[in-house]
Amino acid sequence: MSVPARSRMHTVLASLLLGAALLTGPAAASATTPAAIDHMDPPFWWTGMHDRRLQLMVHGAAIADLEPALAYPGVRIAAVTRVANRNYLFIDLDIAPDAQPGDVAIEFRAPAGGAAWSTRYTYRLLARAPGSSERQGFNTADAIYQLMPDRFANGDTRNDSVPGLADKLDRALGHGRHGGDIQGIIDHLDYIAGMGFTQLWPTPLVENDMPAASYHGYAATDHYKIDPRFGSNEDYVRLSRAAKQHGVGLIQDVVLSHIGLNHWWMKDLPTPDWINHDGKFVPTMHHRTAVQDPYASKEDASNFTTGWFSPGMPDLNQTNPFVANYLIQNNIWWIEYAGLSGLRIDTFGYSDGAFLAQYTHRLLAEYPHLNMVGEEWSKLPPVVAHWQRAPTSMPSLMDFPLTEAMRTALAGKNDGDTFNDVYETLSLDYLYPNASNLVLFEGNHDMARLYSVVGEDLARWKMDLAFVMTMPRIPHFYTGDELLMTSTTDRRDDSSYRRDFPGGWAGDKVNAFTGAGLTPRQREAQDFVKKLVNWRKGADVVHHGKLMQYGPENNTWVYFRYDAHHKVMVAFNANDKETALPVARFHEMLSGVAAGTDVLTGRRFDLAREIRLPAKSVVILDI
Repeated sequence: MSVPARSRMHTVLASLLLGAALLTGPAAASATTPAAIDHMDPPFWWTGMHDRRLQLMVHGAAIADLEPALAYPGVRIAAVTRVANRNYLFIDLDIAPDAQPGDVAIEFRAPAGGAAWSTRYTYRLLARAPGSSERQGFNTADAIYQLMPDRFANGDTRNDSVPGLADKLDRALGHGRHGGDIQGIIDHLDYIAGMGFTQLWPTPLVENDMPAASYHGYAATDHYKIDPRFGSNEDYVRLSRAAKQHGVGLIQDVVLSHIGLNHWWMKDLPTPDWINHDGKFVPTMHHRTAVQDPYASKEDASNFTTGWFSPGMPDLNQTNPFVANYLIQNNIWWIEYAGLSGLRIDTFGYSDGAFLAQYTHRLLAEYPHLNMVGEEWSKLPPVVAHWQRAPTSMPSLMDFPLTEAMRTALAGKNDGDTFNDVYETLSLDYLYPNASNLVLFEGNHDMARLYSVVGEDLARWKMDLAFVMTMPRIPHFYTGDELLMTSTTDRRDDSSYRRDFPGGWAGDKVNAFTGAGLTPRQREAQDFVKKLVNWRKGADVVHHGKLMQYGPENNTWVYFRYDAHHKVMVAFNANDKETALPVARFHEMLSGVAAGTDVLTGRRFDLAREIRLPAKSVVILDI
């Protein structure tokens, strides 16, 4: 299906209470020199928002030569700003709390004595969905399923390649577009929910009109438009609705620090300082600790946040208040429009620190119970903890330190006791303002597949999954790992981490959705994940209980999740033989306990004197 590029006369389909409603663009000018509005961002808004301010970015040839005016009850123009580029106007609206939904006619008129022409834009104010501001974000009771839409399932072959967009379908290329889309996700929500997952995180779906490797979505070329090769804005709303019907929330993956080189801004920058380093490529050197290092040079700190991520990803200058406001409003717009349950913020620490503090404050003021998780790829807990503290106060961060510690342990790369580094990393939770709100994961789209990391050892793979699902964290799982997908491990190789999910394409000989063609080991792994995640779904003690851990000894490690009414014992044995642990050592938790039942196998363990752990195993005992 051919989907045209963003219309020059800008027709937008809006949503009222997440429904479809037509938003019309500007009317034709009445004189011989018409003014065309190419972009009006945000394309529509809502009444009853916490922040009554709204800043419109208006883009069109010589639009700054015109004067905007409107007459609508409860809405007034508070300020008009003209910048260096006369093709832009920034209009600050004040929307009173009692303003009603409706069509706001904005007139753009030539000033007295100027050219005799004008244009009109009909701006739509919608009613908010009931309870929108009080929406509950993802939390420790949830389990997140992450997928790359282009690699998950192709539900609509008509949008595999789209006229006007450079990157066409080519499944033979590891970095090519493979055709997965929003419809493919919708078609398989029953699989995701059936596996026990309650939150869905697709990698970015907004337009990425880049010449190559556009499938990953991290180089936006239009912040307000779903990439047509994935579907439409309305398809994204359908996904959110359908997911909710399956008991699954939708988390949007957003990028604040950079855009794609083919973003429409790059053809006509609003201001000279819109892009860092005057729009010229200066690479970041990735010195991520420089922004919190008391001894760091100012040059290193500046380079980390202003350097470009790559030549194809211009770095946004978030110290420019118009850039900052645009990004913040854009994220609020998607939350409100699509009914999101949270955000995942890519390359979080690469953004300007003052901007991040403003960003978090404004989004949480609008949605006090929303959750947002930032990506800070560091193995050091203090580096990650920095971003959860004021002034940034990001509610959640990706727990790379604990993730990496366990993957390294199970890969057999630790010196000494297998689990000691994991134990000691966990002991540093006091550094975080809210450690339990961190997102812990076994893998993601940027990392080698877990099964390969652990040497294709199914027992060790199971240990990592049990760990992720029983820690006081929000667990996250990367699609395909339930099928023991493999990858390279000796070098960065994105293509090998992001292979197509079997069964998502017509003609696939293996279908993970139905089980057809899976090996016995793959079926075992898939069943293990399904049983583990669905058990966790009802394990309130794992969602909210406390943690007590015991120091690892002889390649074993034991911890408990507990509250006033319930206890769960998690015990790991990395040895190649059965190992017996004296129960007396765990008397604080096991005093008076005679036995426990493994929630994964149903096996009953006698806890009178010792617990006998099978070789290379993890047991989760309900006691």
